[in-house]
Amino acid sequence: MPINDGTPPTGVELRHLRAFWTVAEELHFGRAAQRLGMSQPSLSLLIQRLEDRLGARLLDRTRRRVQLSDAGRTLLAGLGPVLSRVEEILADTVRTARGEHGRMVVAFAASVMFHTLPSWIRAYRATYPEVALELRELPTGLQIEGLRAGNLDLGFVREAAPDPELRFETVMEEALVVAVSQRHPLAEASGEAIHLGSFRHDPFILFPANLAPGLHRQVMTLCDRAGFVPRVVQESRELYTTVSLVEAGVGVTVVPESIQKMGWRGVRYLPIAGVRTRIDMAWRVRDARPVVAPFLALVRDHRRQADTAG
Repeated sequence: MPINDGTPPTGVELRHLRAFWTVAEELHFGRAAQRLGMSQPSLSLLIQRLEDRLGARLLDRTRRRVQLSDAGRTLLAGLGPVLSRVEEILADTVRTARGEHGRMVVAFAASVMFHTLPSWIRAYRATYPEVALELRELPTGLQIEGLRAGNLDLGFVREAAPDPELRFETVMEEALVVAVSQRHPLAEASGEAIHLGSFRHDPFILFPANLAPGLHRQVMTLCDRAGFVPRVVQESRELYTTVSLVEAGVGVTVVPESIQKMGWRGVRYLPIAGVRTRIDMAWRVRDARPVVAPFLALVRDHRRQADTAG
């Protein structure tokens, strides 16, 4: 057997180390071969090749027993943590490929949190605890940019336009309402469906088109169908600011009905008859990471259960 000159050995493979570890545990080639699912001669050959590559005798073998040499005991002492870590890495690799391990960035428009998204997130965290879930509150326009750039894995967007790089799946719908100050002449009609044309002379507060393109486009279309162009006196980037400005009497706005859960006492909400807005899940078509598929499946399953229960 060649003597190693102190340089790191080459050609040592994981299968050699596994074979040695199993023999060292059993101290019996027959039982070790059975555990490894190979023949005893094949196992002996692996051990011999390992000893050749290391330039060291690892096992003292006689007809009656197998014992570790001093070099074998040194290898065994250091090999346990290494093989254990290798097993962990391999298991993590498999779980990552199945979407059960890793990191996922999910974004959502602020108003979506008033729906069932929190329950989906809670269920996902419980089912996939090894996925680091990062949540970001972003308007639809910034979500689309983030998804296209690969900075987001999944988004919950409102009334998004078709995009060849993204896939969309509608998961929620809700009515649109006109939010007015409690001092507005039509405030007493709260809860009753109203024609949007009734607000043709009111100042409007709208979200910027680049941040909420779908909702902005939907409001402009509704106003056009009602026969007027809204007089926009203020654009607001934040939902809370928008409704606060309505409460202050700066103007009126059109928002999803779930906004009522925010509880502004000085604001009244008037439903627009027959008008609804949709919320879609959005993700990249070509390079969606493995963690996305289990999240999609969980949402679909929860929606099917809700439909069945309803």
